[in-house]
Amino acid sequence: MVGVTEQEKIWTAALLVIGDEILSGRTQDKNIAQVAMWLNEQGIRLAEVRVVPDQTDRIADSVNALRASHDYLFTTGGIGPTHDDITVDAMAAAFGVPVVIHSEARRILENYYLNRPGGLTDARLRMARVPEGAELIRNPYSGAPGIRMGNVFILAGVPNIAASMLEGLTGRLKGGRPIVSVTIGARAAESDVADLLRETEAAHPGVAIGSYPFFSEGRHGANFVIRSEDGELARLTGTELSLRLREAGYEPVQGGI
Repeated sequence: MVGVTEQEKIWTAALLVIGDEILSGRTQDKNIAQVAMWLNEQGIRLAEVRVVPDQTDRIADSVNALRASHDYLFTTGGIGPTHDDITVDAMAAAFGVPVVIHSEARRILENYYLNRPGGLTDARLRMARVPEGAELIRNPYSGAPGIRMGNVFILAGVPNIAASMLEGLTGRLKGGRPIVSVTIGARAAESDVADLLRETEAAHPGVAIGSYPFFSEGRHGANFVIRSEDGELARLTGTELSLRLREAGYEPVQGGI
């Protein structure tokens, strides 16, 4: 029996968004989109997103469930210098290990705060705390590193900082082929082209077509997103969909409306 190669395997990841401020609506999460796009570039599909409050048991339970059901788990939020940043403690509880001060993280923070007012305070030193056995994720943006525990990657909640941590991980994770997307827009109501979309997708195994409707300027419309691991197949399907839309009386717009 021929095994599945790493290129053929569908690699998946989950994202755990941590923070009362997200659930209350006070802060709008911006990390989901950037993590999803970054993962796709690595050939990894974001398969699940979960949002949990700042409660140690809820975080730990979610970590253990998600890291077991996906190749990778990413978390955002809760690794700052204040008392309510409890992600490290929850992660240690999930793995059944103590929290320790990482010597390299301490050195990084000492250098970062060397010429800054106050230096490395006790509050700032909290950002050197990690679950025992953890590795560091480089953070060129603000000094304080992210954390890796096995297949779990612990990122900051601030989008710019999270992005810098992802940049440091680029090319370092195993993944498959990125998903290629082709978008075709048209001033067509979904109900008018539902059969056309279904037939086009069925005629091209290996592609998925998603429909995303909108209403603007008093008119209906939709963007149709064709996704496939085969870029050429996605583009050919886009060409055929454009032709079929035009034949049905709808002028297609490459790249969407």
